[in-house]
Amino acid sequence: MAHRVHRPAEDEEFAFVLRMAEGPVLACFVGSWPKALAASREIDLLAAEAAAEYGPRLTAVRADMTRCPGPTRQFGVTSAPTVLILRDGREAARYEGAAAPEEFRAFLRENLGAP
Repeated sequence: MAHRVHRPAEDEEFAFVLRMAEGPVLACFVGSWPKALAASREIDLLAAEAAAEYGPRLTAVRADMTRCPGPTRQFGVTSAPTVLILRDGREAARYEGAAAPEEFRAFLRENLGAP
């Protein structure tokens, strides 16, 4: 079964995904404004790849910072893209800015282990 990236449309959906997650959560905060678009699209692709590789061991969620302002404030996210690894609803690791694929994969391996 292919695993997907959840795309909540509002704060409550984001909170629901976190409550239902049974393991670590890869939370990708992205922006829809012009300066953030290219890097946010790259993170989208990398998050989808991670969801497929890590399968049921990982819950991936993509939050548009404008549509989900509550979690954006809650986790102190100030720039897009920002990727958090959450464990039990708490930040365990953070990656900010544009990501080279290998650098992002290394971040995942360092914080989640091998897929």
